[in-house]
Amino acid sequence: MIPGTSRGGECWTSEDYAAMDLAIDIALWIVYNYTRRKYLSDPMLLSCKCQKRVSLGKSEREMRKEMANYDIKHDVNDKYSLRGRVFQKLREDILSGKYKEHEELKEVAIGEELGVSRTPVREAFRQLELEGLLQIVPNKGAYVTGITAKDVKDIYMIRSLLEGLCARLATEKITKEQMEEMEENIYLAEFHENKGHLDQIAELDNRFHDILYEACDSKMLEHTLKDFHQYVLRVRQRTLATNTRGRASNEEHRQIMEAIKAKDADRAEKLANQHMINAYDNMVKNGLKEIYGEESGA
Repeated sequence: MIPGTSRGGECWTSEDYAAMDLAIDIALWIVYNYTRRKYLSDPMLLSCKCQKRVSLGKSEREMRKEMANYDIKHDVNDKYSLRGRVFQKLREDILSGKYKEHEELKEVAIGEELGVSRTPVREAFRQLELEGLLQIVPNKGAYVTGITAKDVKDIYMIRSLLEGLCARLATEKITKEQMEEMEENIYLAEFHENKGHLDQIAELDNRFHDILYEACDSKMLEHTLKDFHQYVLRVRQRTLATNTRGRASNEEHRQIMEAIKAKDADRAEKLANQHMINAYDNMVKNGLKEIYGEESGA
């Protein structure tokens, strides 16, 4: 059962969710079409000097742009919507290894397990296929493709370039608050290293990269890097859980932070690039082959 899918302490049935999905879809269709007709077709509402905003607080151009850009992919990626929660849960399960490569996922079984109807499951399957984690074979079913050791290698080679670019941009875009959080993150990681708190070290490592991604002030770059980061979380949690790599990783974070603080874009880019290469080399030495059951250099 997905968190937050109960009412008054009583679990919802599949029929409840089917009815709710239908009601939501009908309501969205009515609102969408009513809004389009009323605010995009009625000249009385949009003729006031063209530059004034309508009562909804948006100009004609903005509303037309929003309607044109409406995409169910956004709804699926929204972690707070039912569709979004199903997608996030399935992706997490695939990346964590709960579902094995080539394993078939069935809409009805997944729906019953999560307490939802088939509609959000089907939409999640489509998005997972776009991400390369699932293959939908017509008239047969949906099969897990997952992440392989070769995929991990490819991801880190791409990340090494993108994280370098991210660090370069952060030298210009990082805010005072983000820099303070980055410095605090490194100090906390040092503290937990001395205490041997490996779980906290892994969490702080993840947070450092999130701060870096946010500091680049590019939502496209941030989104891409966060997805890549999520894809390799399974192997990172295992291979980072060593005192030597945790300490080395935090020292590399410190050097990246100092370069960003000094606004040395070339050095920040070089250090972030090398940080990813070092992380991948550590994975190869500490279990990448065993985790994915194949040759990491394949």
